[in-house]
Amino acid sequence: MVTAIHATALVDPAAQLDSSVTIGPYSIIGPHVKIGAGTTVGPHVVIEGHTTIGRDNRIFQFSSLGAIPQDKKYAGEPCELIIGDRNTIREFCTFNIGSPGDLGVTRVGDDNWLMAYVHLAHDCQVGNNTIFANNTQLAGHVHVGDWAIFGGFTVVHQFVRIGAHSMTAMCTLLFADLPPFVMCQGQPAVARSMNFEGLRRRGFSPDRISAVKAMHKALYRDDLTLQVAMERIAGLSENNPESLLDVQMMLSFLEQSSPQRGIVR
Repeated sequence: MVTAIHATALVDPAAQLDSSVTIGPYSIIGPHVKIGAGTTVGPHVVIEGHTTIGRDNRIFQFSSLGAIPQDKKYAGEPCELIIGDRNTIREFCTFNIGSPGDLGVTRVGDDNWLMAYVHLAHDCQVGNNTIFANNTQLAGHVHVGDWAIFGGFTVVHQFVRIGAHSMTAMCTLLFADLPPFVMCQGQPAVARSMNFEGLRRRGFSPDRISAVKAMHKALYRDDLTLQVAMERIAGLSENNPESLLDVQMMLSFLEQSSPQRGIVR
């Protein structure tokens, strides 16, 4: 039996909560909710819908998780919100379930830090170890790679993809895909540099960082077409084998960008 539910909280008997879960005052937990061991839910939180939350998450007051998508086409389908382990979700965050027009799942990975007022719309897919500063707003179907960092008040258009290790400045507006490693700024966003300091902090070797610098030069400094830039990037690992996975990640991302949306340049 769960022993840490505040007397004023309303937890549906059908909800599946580990015995170590803590539920704060006046929070509401719906019947299709599952919460893993060690997770703490603060006061005045609403968790509803088909929502699954993993272990050791900390959810702060006034957040709303698992509400139906803000999509007029939604007609009550049993779509999901899935949140992994060890995430910090600060005040007033809103994460919606998925929609039948996509995978039907909104997903947040592990070890993410989501600050106050972050919005994840339906079918967003967030990786691991990301940071969302206050008021970051993601429209539907946005995909976010591991280690991405969003500056405060960043706004992302629907279907945009955010590459791993990328970073946005405060008040950035993204209409195009942001490739891995790229730092951007502006309304609309333009590329400024690569996230070199972040890569150093994550243990990237000098050889790997050198390859990222070469990618930046090909994409943004030498006035090349995207196709020619990709051909140059493809050859970087020949003389720098350590960069192979980074090169492959960049090429895969660029190949999947739609011609209509393109990339931040």
